[in-house]
Amino acid sequence: MIDKINPAAAAGLYKTAQTTTDNPGVTGDDKASFGDFLKRAGRNVVDTLQKSEQLSAQAVSGEADLVDVVQAVTSAEMTLQTVVTMRDRMLAAYQEIMRMPI
Repeated sequence: MIDKINPAAAAGLYKTAQTTTDNPGVTGDDKASFGDFLKRAGRNVVDTLQKSEQLSAQAVSGEADLVDVVQAVTSAEMTLQTVVTMRDRMLAAYQEIMRMPI
């Protein structure tokens, strides 16, 4: 089964990856490791979900604009779907590696 890929989420991840990969002319400590990329991505996920939660709470009290709330909730939903898809694919890759004969 082929998973549907959200173009906006894919573009966001591509943009993030472009800023953290090894670029020609970048040397030493300026290069980001894969672990740094994952940490940054994790922080971005948490920030997106927290922003959505805060705007939702403000909407309940009537302090937030409905358009901003809908955008934040949609962004949080796409982020969560991306994280779940990445987790599933990483687990599938791990299981495939574990099935390899030594």
